[in-house]
Amino acid sequence: MIDLTVNEEQLARTAQRARERGIVVPTFRQMRDPQRHVPEKIKERLKGIGLWDLHPLNLFRITWKNEPVPEGGLYGPVNRLVFPPELTGVDAVIIGLVGKWFPTGSHKVGATFGCLVPRLVTGQFDPTFHKAVWPSTGNFCRGGAYVANLLACESIAILPEGMSRERFEWLSKVAGEVIATPGTESNVWEIFQKCKELERTRENVMIFNQFEEFGNHLWHYAVTGPAMEEVFGEEARENQRLAGLFLTSGSSGTLGCADYVKEKFPHAVLGVGEAWQCPTLLLNGFGEHRIEGIGDKHVPWIHNVRNTDLVMAIDDEFSMHLIRLFNEPEGQDYLVKQGVPPSLVERLPWLGISSAANLVGAIKLAKYYELTSRDVVLTVFTDSMELYQSRIQEMREKLGPYSREQAAIDYHRFLMGIDTDKIQELTYWDRRRIHNLKYYTWVEQMGKSAEELLRQWYDWPDYWDRIHRQVEEIDRFIEEFNARTGLLAEL
Repeated sequence: MIDLTVNEEQLARTAQRARERGIVVPTFRQMRDPQRHVPEKIKERLKGIGLWDLHPLNLFRITWKNEPVPEGGLYGPVNRLVFPPELTGVDAVIIGLVGKWFPTGSHKVGATFGCLVPRLVTGQFDPTFHKAVWPSTGNFCRGGAYVANLLACESIAILPEGMSRERFEWLSKVAGEVIATPGTESNVWEIFQKCKELERTRENVMIFNQFEEFGNHLWHYAVTGPAMEEVFGEEARENQRLAGLFLTSGSSGTLGCADYVKEKFPHAVLGVGEAWQCPTLLLNGFGEHRIEGIGDKHVPWIHNVRNTDLVMAIDDEFSMHLIRLFNEPEGQDYLVKQGVPPSLVERLPWLGISSAANLVGAIKLAKYYELTSRDVVLTVFTDSMELYQSRIQEMREKLGPYSREQAAIDYHRFLMGIDTDKIQELTYWDRRRIHNLKYYTWVEQMGKSAEELLRQWYDWPDYWDRIHRQVEEIDRFIEEFNARTGLLAEL
């Protein structure tokens, strides 16, 4: 469970810091339904604040329901994209929740909020002493640095040196310190080693490792899961059913929403994807890949493996070709000529590299289960191409200008040509095999106990339900913290 032990001495200093900096902390309930629960005076002030501004009131924009505008917006329905057969090649309806309209352009700010805030409002994290360390392959450390800045906490961002230039340029302005580790997207172990080094050499660091932080899982259970339920309710026609949910693994935080969805829709299947170039779940494998946004070579501690119905590998060639098709003018023009609505085409840049992989996986899932127009498949678009423009330019320089002929090839090969290879539907023992892989990373190397590893498996689903039930308790701590600072009452 998430530790909610109170340190009263540090909590007093934390509340005083929050009062001095004008920090009001939103509850999970407010992030789920901001239109109903965010105070009107906060909404009024948000009208003068940009979506990415380093302003503490932007904590109230950690929600799927921001108006899709760069500044001054309030709240509306869950941001989503609905894909027709002309783009997917399948009859099933595929819907993706859009992360672009979070501050920083990615839903990872929610995951970092879920990790930091419980420790902040209980006094475990003292912003007058501690520094928050955010190990990540990209968006998690960006979100962590941003949320920490809004909460008046110092932070250290750790990410592989091979990540996109945009990540480093932005972090240099927001994080107190940025550390580049060797490798690229797949080099998660090197990040873990740097964390251990910091713990040995600095007494004031607190590591927020997204791969083991249950706050990451819980935020998606409590916020993303209900958003998915709401989208299905609004988009589904009569007699349509929620057939499945597809997500790439990464930290497994977003998979927390699947626990919620499966509670509401027990017959929905969960497909979990990874890069074919590094197929850990599928083949216990290794390697390097280009799908920025998903780490691998291990099974995250917070992956509820017993809820996973199938695993599949996505060749990173699909993501890289699709981002050109979706972003180059010749590609967009070709899609319109194939019958894709122009209003959708102009929004396809809302899909970043890992989002394109999620779209491919959702299509593979629909084809594998032979889904029909009666079926709906949900996924998540973590971020947008706004964060990867340098990758587009790199491909132009390497491959030359994008042509209509190349657009036709990419459309038919990497959209219409998606097949059902590299998929394994999991039996009980397949799930157990994947779960057991946690032992080598988390017990042997990171100090977790084998007893807890067994509890995750044999005490299922109670082990995970106990974590899920902590949402209301954390909200009470947040409300008590806000009452202690007195800022809400003074608005």
